[in-house]
Amino acid sequence: MSQPGENHQLALDRFLNQHPALATELNTLNPLAAQAKGETLEQYRAERLHEAFEAEAERQGLFAWELTLQLTAPSPEEFEARRLEVHKEVAQMAGLSWAEYCQLHDLVG
Repeated sequence: MSQPGENHQLALDRFLNQHPALATELNTLNPLAAQAKGETLEQYRAERLHEAFEAEAERQGLFAWELTLQLTAPSPEEFEARRLEVHKEVAQMAGLSWAEYCQLHDLVG
């Protein structure tokens, strides 16, 4: 697993601060479970954290990168602006019109 970028790491830290039960769970993982997967305890913990983060994003109807933006943006308005900017870039890379992309992803553009 590659190291997360600075913003993503900040989002993970904030996510853990908002979910103390998860932090406790991650701090008490069984080292034998990590060993059984051929991972260090740190790698195993990071994997569990990413799984929880992605599950939370899905629960909110977001992509994980959107949750990262949400947790690191200085305001809800900035989050929405950045989010739409990235979605527009993705639409362009995918060769879709903005209207098609918005319909495909239930976005209001």
